[in-house]
Amino acid sequence: MDKAPDAFRTISEVADELDVPQHVLRFWESRFPQIRPMKRAGGRRYYRPDDVDLLRGVRHLLYGEGYTIRGVQRILREQGPKLVQAVWQPGAAQPAIRPGEEAPVEAEQLPPDEAARTLFGLLKAPGRELAPDAAPAEPPRMAVAPDGGLSREDVRKLQSALHELGECRRLLDEALKDEAA
Repeated sequence: MDKAPDAFRTISEVADELDVPQHVLRFWESRFPQIRPMKRAGGRRYYRPDDVDLLRGVRHLLYGEGYTIRGVQRILREQGPKLVQAVWQPGAAQPAIRPGEEAPVEAEQLPPDEAARTLFGLLKAPGRELAPDAAPAEPPRMAVAPDGGLSREDVRKLQSALHELGECRRLLDEALKDEAA
């Protein structure tokens, strides 16, 4: 039985409809304050039709158009959620900001070995030491920019991986807290 178009949807229904995992929807909530599903007792999320349209627009911009999270944040801030809610529809107005214009990363240029050590250091859980065999034998090779730092694309990939790992850590911490309670 299908729901009415104006019915509220659960996170599993929205995840299935948008073809993204539930944890991605929770992650997007942490990055885009405009996404505010209703939460009932026990923290169960219920998405309104406008929330689903906004998520559909965010998905379209990130996966379909190649924007970064920072770029979509800027679009939401400067052009508003109504644009993002409609951007996924055929013939809809598109953002004035183009992919690649959204987030300067020049200040984040690091030599490859320092970038790998920094990323590895950020991934270690605070107060916990990693087992000796957990450390990579050699950091992965990355493209080096002309000035000797990481390329813009590699910085974006590392930022994306770090965001995803941070969300994984948050989910694990929640699960451990629930288990301890």
